[in-house]
Amino acid sequence: MISAVVYADGEAVQYDDLAAARRAVGTTWVHATSVTNEELRAIQTAFDIHHLTIEDVQNHTRAKTEEFSEHTFVLLKIASLTTGETTFEKEVKTTPVGIFIGDDWVVTVSPGAATPVQRVLDAVSRGDERLLQRGADFTAYRVLDVVVESYFDLLDELETDIEEIEDEVTVSTDRQTLEKINDVRRDLLSFRKQAWPAREAVGTLARGDPEQIRPETEKYFRDTYDHLVQIVDLTETYRDLVSGARDIYLNTLSQSTNEVMKVLTVVATIFIPLTFVAGIYGMNFSGGPYNMPELGWALGYPATMVGMALIAVVMLVHFRRRGYL
Repeated sequence: MISAVVYADGEAVQYDDLAAARRAVGTTWVHATSVTNEELRAIQTAFDIHHLTIEDVQNHTRAKTEEFSEHTFVLLKIASLTTGETTFEKEVKTTPVGIFIGDDWVVTVSPGAATPVQRVLDAVSRGDERLLQRGADFTAYRVLDVVVESYFDLLDELETDIEEIEDEVTVSTDRQTLEKINDVRRDLLSFRKQAWPAREAVGTLARGDPEQIRPETEKYFRDTYDHLVQIVDLTETYRDLVSGARDIYLNTLSQSTNEVMKVLTVVATIFIPLTFVAGIYGMNFSGGPYNMPELGWALGYPATMVGMALIAVVMLVHFRRRGYL
């Protein structure tokens, strides 16, 4: 799908012909999603776009900014969380958006649906005065800004997951809790790979390096850059929180294992003297000068059982007083 709109003097006009839209007076914005190779070639021809930049959009290259003689190319990625069978089976899904900024035109290209960008295009169609009365660089800023704002939505979802993990990790050593922690850690790592290059790409625009960025528009790109700095900081903070939750989980698991081992050790310690007594009287030696006199005693068996019980009771009382139980 290709949408071409030209706006000037507070009015937006839709065009079906790319060449006519390019020649029209005003700011031209062409938005293309899920287009064919033939349609991409038509866009390249109309706006003299280098084919390698189009390939960067299609090949999911990392976010970047490149300057050309007639335009500036910015590649950013829309990020969202896709949910699997369970709440915590999530994956960071990215959709690249290529933004080509000319002196009086903007071209946005995406191989898939780009909902945030479409919202800006709808604002143009509704007659948003801020967009209609400013140039191509401001339109590019609005596109970049909505993409960056979607990062906050993703981090809000991850923050909710982290809060649930922190509530569980101190009371549960369930295997599922560890799986949740690893899922969120993986999502944060995947998102971090998108946020860092995006900050660098927008930083170039915030400094006003490209010729197509007017001085009066630089402050808007600086604002978007500040948002990305905040996003990167939040990502690092959340990674630390998840790592801390993982350490708490492992410590809780280790403590739980130690408690089990303590109980087993106490039980084994109690049975050591009982096994010793049972082993002695299990030899059944009789006759000769070294016979076992208890073998002929009518109360030998109950006396031995009572003695073993007393040994166990004494040891239990001792372990309880020492705090082992």
